[in-house]
Amino acid sequence: MANKIPRVAVREQDAKVRATNFEEVCYGYSKEEAMLEATRCLDCKNPRCVAACPVGIQIPRFIERLREGDTKGAAEVISVDSSLPSICGRVCPQETQCEGSCILGIKGEPVAIGKLERFVGDWQLENGRSKHNIEKNGHKVAIVGSGPAGLACASDLAKMGYEVTIFEALHEAGGVLVYGIPEFRLPKERVVKREIESVKELGVTIETDVVVGRTITVDALLDEEGYDAVFIGSGAGLPRFMGIEGENLNGVLSANEFLTRANLMHAYDEAYDTPIYVGRKVVVVGGGNVAMDAVRTAKRLGAEATIVYRRSEKELPARVEEVHHAKEEGIEFKMLTNPTAVLGDEMGWVRAINCVQMELGEPDESGRRSPQVVEGSDFEIECDVVVMALGTSPNPLIASTTNSLETSRRGCIVADEWGRTSRKGVFAGGDTVTGAATVILAMGAGRKAATAIDSYVRGVEINSEE
Repeated sequence: MANKIPRVAVREQDAKVRATNFEEVCYGYSKEEAMLEATRCLDCKNPRCVAACPVGIQIPRFIERLREGDTKGAAEVISVDSSLPSICGRVCPQETQCEGSCILGIKGEPVAIGKLERFVGDWQLENGRSKHNIEKNGHKVAIVGSGPAGLACASDLAKMGYEVTIFEALHEAGGVLVYGIPEFRLPKERVVKREIESVKELGVTIETDVVVGRTITVDALLDEEGYDAVFIGSGAGLPRFMGIEGENLNGVLSANEFLTRANLMHAYDEAYDTPIYVGRKVVVVGGGNVAMDAVRTAKRLGAEATIVYRRSEKELPARVEEVHHAKEEGIEFKMLTNPTAVLGDEMGWVRAINCVQMELGEPDESGRRSPQVVEGSDFEIECDVVVMALGTSPNPLIASTTNSLETSRRGCIVADEWGRTSRKGVFAGGDTVTGAATVILAMGAGRKAATAIDSYVRGVEINSEE
């Protein structure tokens, strides 16, 4: 029976070797490996994997094509619902979404849906996508931000015939895909830029170095530039800090700054003149995927790298795969540890971080056990750099320069399930609405907003079946 076939393991770089370079960790499947893994799918009558996918990819259908050796057919199935398959196959938390709902996972290992999507996406990048015959409908839509939410929304609208322009504040398109996720997890030239080119081939225009709220406002786009609607997918790029003593010392920085220097500005590449300092020892505070990205980047830049997290390993919010890879690469994990101050030398540079031991008490409102300080447990960790990976919030610039746009206490734009905001003609989705989340959730929000925008422009009720 198909469910007796063991999951096909994916080939990876040796841990000791990859900890010294920025080349991709996972090599992905060959066609033969992908076809073999595809045979494990049970082709369920009511596929739970599809319901668990935020963008609704018809997973059993594309896997069936793969099983038959029809990679092009598999790509065509995925392309209906996803504009970024090579990216999603690499960075989506499949274990809590499609694979987490796979019936094979109840008593064994689920189908490697993410690795199969990556294989198909990479094949498509090498062989080209099917061309779309798009008839323009005469309407214009502006997209703020070229991250996953903006790219997904733009793709769907372009396929509907809209003239779509994306406005990006930075000098390169891609948002978190280029500045946040490291090269060893998501290659920029080979994957991200080529996926973005595929979006542009649909007729989407991307204008970089445009700071909406300063260069131009949302109100001006609607009232003066002739756009029928605006979608805000500007993400959550405003870092949070702990508010502890010593955070203004030289050598303390946010994970956003650290990763942006390394990724977007190529600080890891000796051919680029971008400064990045790691010293001998780096401590990264946090336990999410961004923390794993930062600590593994620090390791590759030559530092001894340590994660400090106030809960136990069981509560780590990062993907299991990323934690596993970090451990293989020699990252030290200090669990149930919480910083109380950053300590500096006489020159104002970091020399250590003071911490206390924690213990888990009763569960909080979310069901997670609340960490409590163990009295008298203070100790120091010697380090040269402290990276705070504690989450991010949306930049308030856009909301503060747009009339009648409601925001929450956390600074997020308030929008309904379809991305409709309090300002007529303005839609929003992704991290700017939810706070920092995942690439695929942002893409799902972008797709729903595209449906809502189309209905708004045409003056009809939203048809969720379209």
